[in-house]
Amino acid sequence: MCNKKVSGLFFILLSLGVGGLSGFLNMGAMSQYQTLNQPPLAPPAWVFPVVWTILYILMGIGAAIVYCSDSPKRKEALKTFFIQLVFNFCWSFFFFTLEWRFFAFVWLIVLLLLVLAMVKDFNEVSTVAARLQIPYVIWLCFAAYLNFGTWWLNR
Repeated sequence: MCNKKVSGLFFILLSLGVGGLSGFLNMGAMSQYQTLNQPPLAPPAWVFPVVWTILYILMGIGAAIVYCSDSPKRKEALKTFFIQLVFNFCWSFFFFTLEWRFFAFVWLIVLLLLVLAMVKDFNEVSTVAARLQIPYVIWLCFAAYLNFGTWWLNR
């Protein structure tokens, strides 16, 4: 028997914690982002933490739904969730701290592919859990555009 509230809280806090730790560890380097040439449609800096907070909450809810499922495919889906979370965590370090902007773009494309795999795996367990990840996929596509554009304009 799965306690949905406890599981939901755990996965939401885990996702937010990973994102928060990544932001904290790269905070000093993030400040230079506004000094870079940015592509059209680049949002103001305050948008990023708001969007990422929402996305981490949706990730956590989706993972909790999968975790509480009786599906034999839930372990595989959660494995994909954790792998993409590690890739998500590392991206900021490559982009901001190391300033490896093109490498970060390639890493982001791999992250996007992992998230698409996660959505597929989640969908085999719960369509709701999978659909909760759609904003994440859309944001990663936009982030890839921003990442590539920032690299291109500052190379």
